Amino acid sequence: MGDGCCLPDSEFILRIGHSFRRTPELIHGEVDWLNFLAAGGASVARAVLSSRGELVEQIPDGLGEQFLATAFVKARGGPPEEAAWNTSLFEHWGQLLGLIHRLSKDYQVPNSSWRRPEWDDPVNEVVHFLPPGMRGIQETFQGVIDHMHGLPRDRESYGLIHQDAHGGNFFVDEIGNITLFDFDDCVYSWFIYDIAMVIFYSVMSDMEDRTPEFCVPFLRGYRSENSLVPTWLGEIPYFLKMREIELAAVIYRSYGENITDAWPARYMEGRMQRISDGTPYNPVDFTQFASEL
Repeated sequence: MGDGCCLPDSEFILRIGHSFRRTPELIHGEVDWLNFLAAGGASVARAVLSSRGELVEQIPDGLGEQFLATAFVKARGGPPEEAAWNTSLFEHWGQLLGLIHRLSKDYQVPNSSWRRPEWDDPVNEVVHFLPPGMRGIQETFQGVIDHMHGLPRDRESYGLIHQDAHGGNFFVDEIGNITLFDFDDCVYSWFIYDIAMVIFYSVMSDMEDRTPEFCVPFLRGYRSENSLVPTWLGEIPYFLKMREIELAAVIYRSYGENITDAWPARYMEGRMQRISDGTPYNPVDFTQFASEL
């Protein structure tokens, strides 16, 4: 959607991928939805046209596949500083996600081949990267997936979502405005999953103390742009557990048993035992925030 035009003095980000990971059609689906959101007033880093009038340029790699180039308007500002990590930021963050979900309800993909995958499409599966000896954890994961397959998928609760709208995927300018980017993982899923993903990364330590501090303003901002039935808050633990296991699988895929980087090492410390023991990722009862949603 939209013509991808921008001011001549704008700065841009060039992303170059490869067709072995994403097809040109899937990238068209990503940027079409992205520009639809931008046209609706969402503060997102929109895609722009190439000099040939294309949103996705295909460059032969000489081996029968293509490099896929897409350009985006560079988000204003920079990563949020620690001092900016406050109630105002949380509320603006929730407001932006709420607007994205409200707009998503009206989005119709213009070309059926551009349709983005569903949340449970095999292309998204990573749990098979867990070591073979972790059968119990894989069974826990399957139980979560089975629960989700029983959830309703109506227009008010299900649609295209960012799926990775954490603090590393937006910039904040000098007056506190947020611009969200990196829509590469967008899928059809429940809107509450987008909210759960934000919570997952935002309160990874001192959860019981920090969760209300984050959730109250975030959900207040969300409610200002989109209506979501509060009972969906009770589903957050399932989505958190799904992401907890998936992230562990991704870390195994990247590092195996030899985790050399500090952040994944901290995350994995005791992680598999807690999952095996059935320990909730976050012990907070999210239904307590029903009045905020």
